Amino acid sequence: MKLIYNATVILPDKIINNGAVLFSDKIEKIYTIPEKDNKDYEYIDAKGAYLSPGFIDLHIHGFAGSDTMEGTRESLENISRGLVKNGVTSFLPTTMTMERKNIQKALINIKRMKKEGMKGARILGAHMEGPFISEKYKGAQAADNIINADLKLISDFYDLIKIITIAPEIEGAKDFIENITAKGIVAATAHTAATYEEIKEAESWGLNHISHLFNAMTSLHHRRPGVVGAALTSDNLSTEIIADYIHIHPAVLKLLTQIKDSSKIILVTDAMEAAGLRDGEYSLGGQKVYVKNREARLEDGTIAGSVLTMDKAVKNMLNASNLAVNEVINMATINPARKLNLEHKIGSIKEGLKADLVLLNKNFEVEKTFIAGKESRGDFYL
Repeated sequence: MKLIYNATVILPDKIINNGAVLFSDKIEKIYTIPEKDNKDYEYIDAKGAYLSPGFIDLHIHGFAGSDTMEGTRESLENISRGLVKNGVTSFLPTTMTMERKNIQKALINIKRMKKEGMKGARILGAHMEGPFISEKYKGAQAADNIINADLKLISDFYDLIKIITIAPEIEGAKDFIENITAKGIVAATAHTAATYEEIKEAESWGLNHISHLFNAMTSLHHRRPGVVGAALTSDNLSTEIIADYIHIHPAVLKLLTQIKDSSKIILVTDAMEAAGLRDGEYSLGGQKVYVKNREARLEDGTIAGSVLTMDKAVKNMLNASNLAVNEVINMATINPARKLNLEHKIGSIKEGLKADLVLLNKNFEVEKTFIAGKESRGDFYL
């Protein structure tokens, strides 16, 4: 048993000052005042640091020189180990719009590695971004590989895929969305030319999530509300946010939090393989990406994912908004857990849940990460 004491414990609805948490692989007890010395416990003095649930990234392509689409054990292991340093304890490796064989290879690899388990952040399943998208709003996705909605492509992976990002206006989208939502897969949209009215109709089919809101979709216009207008006015639609101040201006982040219930906002990184590395030339979905001044772009200037880390996303959202610390932490913890119907296992500091924990200093920098109760630095458990 470990007991972290003298901690600022972040719960979904409040913060406990000078709190303590007792845990093994699961959270055993939460104290407002720690109990007296027990020689069987390993004591960890937080020295006033924040104790947060482990971060959950629902949309990430790569990290530290590796990409999900490489479809190898080494690539996912490298991503998993690297994410621990940023407080991420669970994630969805995210596929790109590439050839069918490449997508299926990546999914097979994710399925294998999820079953085997990781030394770093655990794999919860897969997020498919494309290939069922709009060419007009393809962003950094390859146009040659865009196809209409096709259930055959995913039929062997219903138990693995957790989210699929699809443009609801494409051929076959209605039947596709109805089928995947019946199987418990989240139907999301981005890379879409859909109108406000088309999004509202798609909601009746089961669409209930917006990937990287504001990016690669129809924007808000006072006579054409678009996807953004639908996202801002619908209580049913949750929204991903890339809070790197590149994809979205800080003022827009603040505006979003003033309009949208914070429980429906989920922080993601949409990171590509350059995350955690220096500026230079990299790859995303088979396309060259140039990273300069922490911006990742294709040769034509199109934004190509990000080099954002989840701890930085949390800090940026805190600085941009007037929200309480626990409300922002929820965006990286309990909110994504709820989206995947996993809040009974992960996503908050609650007795009986997995002891996925992160110690953050007052500058919201990661000091320690625990996965199922074991302190991890990615390469090994301590």
